[in-house]
Amino acid sequence: MTLSDVATGFAAPAAGVTTHRSARPRRYVMTAPRYFTVEYAINPWMDTSTPVDTQRAVAQWEALRQTYAWLGHTVELVEPVSGLPDMVYAANGGLIVNGKAVVARFAHAERAAESIAHADWMYRNGYRAAETRHVNEGQGDLLVVGSTILAGYGFRTDRRAHREVAEYVGMPVVGLQLIDPRFYHLDTALAVLDDETIAYYPPAFAERSRAKLAELFPDAIQVASPDAYALGLNVVSDGLNVVLPAAATGFAGQLRRNGFRPVPVDLSELFKGGGSVKCCTLEVHP
Repeated sequence: MTLSDVATGFAAPAAGVTTHRSARPRRYVMTAPRYFTVEYAINPWMDTSTPVDTQRAVAQWEALRQTYAWLGHTVELVEPVSGLPDMVYAANGGLIVNGKAVVARFAHAERAAESIAHADWMYRNGYRAAETRHVNEGQGDLLVVGSTILAGYGFRTDRRAHREVAEYVGMPVVGLQLIDPRFYHLDTALAVLDDETIAYYPPAFAERSRAKLAELFPDAIQVASPDAYALGLNVVSDGLNVVLPAAATGFAGQLRRNGFRPVPVDLSELFKGGGSVKCCTLEVHP
């Protein structure tokens, strides 16, 4: 199988760019969109009047899964559950890092039962699934950058959960306030590219959070509105290869100029639920 079989394109870093970047094999957890539909609206991207082609969604998801396999990563599956159409957005199921696991506590009742399936996977794979008292939506709002967790709040994850997560996993947590409801999770407004590099969309953040990001990541890539509105920051990176929505062509160019290899995929059907590449991918961190 070639990458062209599973993705819409593959681009090496731009000519003349010297890159020191390298890929590291990753372990991902995913859930097939067997029951995917948009039957309720809990974020601004969801429109119950828009038809959903579940078969097409499954095909697009499978192409993403095969892309990860082609890149040398391990993908494990959580079985989808009938009546939980958003389970495909596996990243929201929890956080696994530093040998510990935190299972999600969802903000909306429609998704609450997803945590049961994710907790079961964690237990079966040797993790004690800790629960938070306050709402946390997993890697939707809890993104690991090196030895730090960047944590979103404002729409879904309760800021009080940040302290709970920090104490349990033994890592510092930096809170970032989201202010635009279109970017309701941190992973829609900020992308972790390697242990030191991020990209983000400044207008999605409160002024104090923008200042914090500028302080911590002075060389971060800042994306333009067209790419942000395509959920272009909802990416998965192995440190070199960045799997991203195909529509985010401007961001793809920025990645090439910074020594990364953009790997565009089409998840347009799953976009109807307000998610893309990262939303579909829970990373099991070392």
